[in-house]
Amino acid sequence: MAAALVLRGAAGSLLGRGRRRGAGQAGLAAVCSRSVASKTPVGFIGLGNMGNPMAKNLIKHGYPLILYDIFPEACKDFKDGEQVVSSPADVAEKADRIITMLPTSSNVLEVYTGPNGILKKVKKGSLLIDSSTIDPAVSKELAKDVEKMGAVLMDGPVSGGVGAARAGNLTFMVGGPEQEFAAARELLACMGSNVVYCGGVGTGQAAKICNNMLLAITMIGTAETMNLGIRLGLDPKLLAKILNMSSGRCWASDTYNPVPGVMDGVPSANNYQGGFGTVLMAKDLGLAQDSATSTKSPVFLGSLSHQIYRMMCAKGYAHKDFSSVFQFLREDESL
Repeated sequence: MAAALVLRGAAGSLLGRGRRRGAGQAGLAAVCSRSVASKTPVGFIGLGNMGNPMAKNLIKHGYPLILYDIFPEACKDFKDGEQVVSSPADVAEKADRIITMLPTSSNVLEVYTGPNGILKKVKKGSLLIDSSTIDPAVSKELAKDVEKMGAVLMDGPVSGGVGAARAGNLTFMVGGPEQEFAAARELLACMGSNVVYCGGVGTGQAAKICNNMLLAITMIGTAETMNLGIRLGLDPKLLAKILNMSSGRCWASDTYNPVPGVMDGVPSANNYQGGFGTVLMAKDLGLAQDSATSTKSPVFLGSLSHQIYRMMCAKGYAHKDFSSVFQFLREDESL
């Protein structure tokens, strides 16, 4: 499950965050070195593959956490010195800056607006940051509900995967009121090396959906290319080396290669365990397809990628990393 955070600023209000906005753009490192006075409790909801290391990086930067996950065992790494509560509402009661990082739009709506959701006890002036990847339209509607409670919602989905989450090198794509960006950036910079303001609420989600559509297309292309080269008699490590010094180079080939034995420290080296699940990629591609339909945008390769990942889910790959498309191609001789 992804992570949700509620965070309260030193002044405990939108006015207090306004004073921090005057600090200027001194760089991400400077943002993270702010005084301990600003490091009041942060609520974090969702401690899955991404949320767990993100929360740990906040702890490293001195933020005490108020934690919740629907699966209590997900909190076991944090029980020393951190406070685990029993619902999102309890998080909102104890902290007034929140980041959410959850798998789907329905999960986000449940955490925010459900019977024990954040909005049941959210404080006026709270800053809520949703780092899930969901439908931009859902973000926009949720922001209206949050505003009615006197709080602010910003969408801040991430890119970079589990490795970047552990290293604190994520990219955050942030949408929402520009005057609140500095307050959001103070927190997000402790978990990422790039924090980019995209525009109004929903634009962060739009950027993430576009990125993941391209990621899926290039991962499938890399898997097909590697499979073809291997069947033509090329050594996979040699082929990867050639690709990565040539015009075919991409993130899927040089950082997250899908072929077992080519790279260490990636899911393909661990039977495609961990990483970014195929079911989540299929979900994100569905969001891209919906957005393409609503905007009448042709996405031929995006649509085909969506069908491939949906087929993988139906054939037992749902919980494997999305780079397992290479294994899918190798095993399905009918393709």
